[in-house]
Amino acid sequence: MAKGQMHRSCIFDDDRIFFPEDPEMRVFGSTEKLAQWRHCMTGPAFIRIGRRIGYHGSDLNAYLSAQRTDPNSEVV
Repeated sequence: MAKGQMHRSCIFDDDRIFFPEDPEMRVFGSTEKLAQWRHCMTGPAFIRIGRRIGYHGSDLNAYLSAQRTDPNSEVV
C-alpha cells in the first residue's frame, strides 16, 4: 500500500448482491430486523428484485463504515 493511501476494509464483497437470508447478513441481526429497518426507511440501502429484497455489498460496507464510532475522538 502506498504511503498516504488509506486502507478500506470491506466485510462484504462489493460486487455481490446479498439477500436477507444469507448467513453473512447475520451481522445486522435477524431477517425481521432488516424488514423493520426497510419499513422505517433506516438501515442499509436495498434494492427490489421482483418480490425479493437484495443488498449491494458496496452499500452494506458503506453503511457499516458510517456506523463506526471512534471512542478516542474528541467531542467538539
